[in-house]
Amino acid sequence: MTRILLVEDNEMNRDMLSRRLSRRGFEVLIAENGQSGVELTISERPDLILMDMSLPVMDGWEATRRIKADPATSGIPIIALSAHAMTSDRELALEAGCDDYDSKPVDLPRLVQKIEQLLAANP
Repeated sequence: MTRILLVEDNEMNRDMLSRRLSRRGFEVLIAENGQSGVELTISERPDLILMDMSLPVMDGWEATRRIKADPATSGIPIIALSAHAMTSDRELALEAGCDDYDSKPVDLPRLVQKIEQLLAANP
């Protein structure tokens, strides 16, 4: 089963997205801030990470940079999730090391398509 780490501090978003992904056959691991997201990435080695960019303790930008800087976790694809839908936010997420970007509110079919594309490119 494909394991996705969802790094999201908003309980409602976390609950909704984790349930919807679980129903699609994914195993969902959850972190509520960037620091625990980095720690879970190291300990659990998920297949893919969904990273909210506005997080407490350590933001998603820094968490992504740390994950991508570690040779043991640098190959794990990361999709940035943000309520900011500006072109510059997408560019900043990609510069931080994210492999793709999706805006909130999440369009699940679009997000699942991005997940499947990244998983296929990173077997």
